[in-house]
Parts: sequence; structure tokens; C-alpha cells
Amino acid sequence: MNRFENKIALVTGSTQGIGAACAVRLASEGADIILNGRKFDERAEGLISQITAMGRRATFVAADVSATQNVVNLVNDAIKVYGSIDILVNNAGVEKNHNFLDVTEDEYDFVMDTNLKGIFFGIQAFVKYCVSYNKPGVVVNMSSVHEEIIFPHFAAYCASKGGLKMLTRNLATELAPFNVRINNVAPGAISTPINHALIENAELLEKVLKNIPMKKLGKPEDVAAVVAFLASADAEYVTGSTYFVDGGLTYHYEEQ
Repeated sequence: MNRFENKIALVTGSTQGIGAACAVRLASEGADIILNGRKFDERAEGLISQITAMGRRATFVAADVSATQNVVNLVNDAIKVYGSIDILVNNAGVEKNHNFLDVTEDEYDFVMDTNLKGIFFGIQAFVKYCVSYNKPGVVVNMSSVHEEIIFPHFAAYCASKGGLKMLTRNLATELAPFNVRINNVAPGAISTPINHALIENAELLEKVLKNIPMKKLGKPEDVAAVVAFLASADAEYVTGSTYFVDGGLTYHYEEQ
């Protein structure tokens, strides 16, 4: 099924993990892909080969999305690659593990600039393009279960994801007249490179799994499937929502 035939998607932070899975999933359903990361490397090269083997086009555009002008340039450069963009997946994100009392301003700014400010102005650049050409658009933001639940020692990260939750709800109303939909996907514990230390620590992993009703980590492909749904016409009446992909973690509660 080619839900994305003749569609072009930009996926930020797409050289590994969830971003790479999103790029591959969208390509598998017919989309041409603009990949993104801080620099071109063997991971990007492998993804381009994988996507082109599907009969789709794939190009890499380097950009550090923590800087506003970089992310605006990324969107504009991506539009030039194939002449248009239909789908923006804001996947790039960072986290810093620090006690609240030890967080520096530079660390706070890096997290907020990447996870919220960059997304804000990337969406703005994309919507300006959609409005200029009177064409519909879809935005899917990669949030986290921590837009909703606490994560001690990751205060800046939680603040960025909480801000993204409200930004998405606000923009859903503001952008609806332009036929632009926007939603969040909120992964829980997913087996990705960022969770390598967790996966390798049996004791810590066991503690995490006790809080997940399904008793397992998710896969990047689980998240990508929801992103593909939200980006597709199957979700044409869905905007302003967050879809949790967490095995039941977020609202899990048991009487002891």
C-alpha cells in the first residue's frame, strides 16, 4: 500500500534509531525522503542505499537543528531538493542527565534549543512554504512520555517536551485554516542507541520493565508505524493530539 505516493518527507535526526525507522517506513509506503543529521556518515549512506533499493529517492541534508537559522535553512534546502515537501517529521532531540542543582545555562539552552526552539522555527518555515503555495501539510513531532510524566534529573528535557505538548495543541488550532495538521508521538522505553546503557544493565532494565504493563521495550518500528499513520490521509481528521507508544507505561498504576 503506497499511502505516500508522490509525497516528500523531511525527517530530522534520521541517521539512527527512531528517525531512521521513520524514514524507512515512510519510504516503504511510497515517500521520497530527505534525511538529516549533523554530518553525513556511513549510517546516512546506508539508509540512502536502503531507501533507493525500494525504488524511492533519498537525499541527506546536514544541519544542527539547535540553531534557528540552521533549521530554517534545512527546511528551505530540503524543499529545493525535490521541489516540494509534504511531511515534516521533527525527530531530532537530545537529553542531559544532571541533578537540577548542577544544570548549567549552556546545557539548558542546548536541550531547549534542540527540542523546542528548533522545532518551533522549523515548523514556521514549513508552514510559510505551505501557505505560499496554498498546499496542505502534515507535521509530526517526536515528543516523549515525559511530556506527561516526571523524569528526575532530566528537568530541562521534561520542560522541553512539556512545551512541545502545548505548542502542538496551540498550533493545531492556529494552522487548521491553512490545512496543516500537527500531532505528537510520545515514545516510552524504546530499544535505541540512546538507551544502550539501559539495555546493557540487566538490573536497571528489570526495574524499567516492572513499570511497563507489556513487560518489554518497544522497537523503533513501533514508533514509526504511528508516525506513518499520523502523516497519512488515514489521519486526516486528527490534529493537536499526542499518541503514546509506551507499552502502557504512562498511565500504569497497580494496587500493591
